[in-house]
Amino acid sequence: MRRYKIARSVGGKIKIIRQKNKLTQEDVADKAGIHVSTLGRIERGESNPPLQTINKIAEVLRVKPKELF
Repeated sequence: MRRYKIARSVGGKIKIIRQKNKLTQEDVADKAGIHVSTLGRIERGESNPPLQTINKIAEVLRVKPKELF
């Protein structure tokens, strides 16, 4: 259960930062090299992405990966 709580927290932070930067899910997914449905699952906390994916998303959002945790 704890795992899902962390995934929801990370996903929520990604969504907030993405929206503050006025980026769509499509924008971020394309630039990060992931499928838009994957990003949607991450933002909803339905997926535990590998650290490599978190790093790619952080680069697109111009934040340090630790800011997503």
